[in-house]
Amino acid sequence: MATRNRTEVTEFVLLGLSSWPEMQPVIFGIVLTMYLVAIMGNSLLVTVALSDPKLQTPMYFLLSQLSFIDVFLTTITVPQMLVHTLSGKKTISFKCCMVQLFFFMAVGSMEGHLLAAMAYDRYVAICDPLRYSAIISRRLCLRITLTSWVVVSLNSLLYSVLVTHLTFCGNQVTHFFCDITPLLKLSCTQPVVNEMLIFTEGVAVVVSPFFFILGSYARIGVAIAHMHSVAVLRKTLSTCSSHILVVLLLYGSVIRMYLRPSSSYDLDQDSQVAIFYTVVTPMLNPLIYSLRNQEVKGALQRLFRKFCISRNFQLGSQGITKPNGYKSV
Repeated sequence: MATRNRTEVTEFVLLGLSSWPEMQPVIFGIVLTMYLVAIMGNSLLVTVALSDPKLQTPMYFLLSQLSFIDVFLTTITVPQMLVHTLSGKKTISFKCCMVQLFFFMAVGSMEGHLLAAMAYDRYVAICDPLRYSAIISRRLCLRITLTSWVVVSLNSLLYSVLVTHLTFCGNQVTHFFCDITPLLKLSCTQPVVNEMLIFTEGVAVVVSPFFFILGSYARIGVAIAHMHSVAVLRKTLSTCSSHILVVLLLYGSVIRMYLRPSSSYDLDQDSQVAIFYTVVTPMLNPLIYSLRNQEVKGALQRLFRKFCISRNFQLGSQGITKPNGYKSV
């Protein structure tokens, strides 16, 4: 078995979240609901952040990019899982699996880089407010975003190429999409090179943004402590609490999933953790930012009022029937 060539595996079977047939309709309904909420919530947040004049700031540009990433992340994995759950056919070709692996790793890593950029934005706004406009600009945020895309794409390409050169002893993947950990577990030989990359280059690309975020908030904490002001502390917590919560949700699951040897993988538990950061977290992110941010709340209210006014104007132009049977023109 260990001497089989990798080309013998032409497709994989994604076993999904559960092998019990009676659970498939329940899983389909729950995941579909969360997926639709995530898509609608993040799309609405992107629309508000890009269209509202009061949100044309670097911070909300980064927030719109984060919401776009969440839409992309869920769409890479969830629709395929829903089709597999509904149809019962759970196969995916080798090439499609590698493409999915590439995009998932790139987009997932990109979310951490955006959160790091948002942490830097908060650091400058709190610790150096007088020079904020000179340091942070929309152009700088765009350059950071593009550079991050290049870095995570090259990192993801490296992993994808290495996985294509593994020898697989079987094609049943204990997961609902093609991820690096179940594929390494399926390898006939010990994937030492891949694991070394995860703990070296992977840490540098994926986890370094987390350390940057920790450093930014440590400096914010030191600056606030020197001010000795309860009002400033409350304002800082109000400003940063949403971002901190999103960071904890993302990196709590990422560290649990990837930063450990393959011998300690529990694929059944890992697939449950994966549904958390591929569906639950993208669903919660827009709720966290909209419920805890007064500016976003105001922008949503203005968008809703604008929609109602536009809708009423369209109805008025078409003519509305009065009780006496005549139309107003």
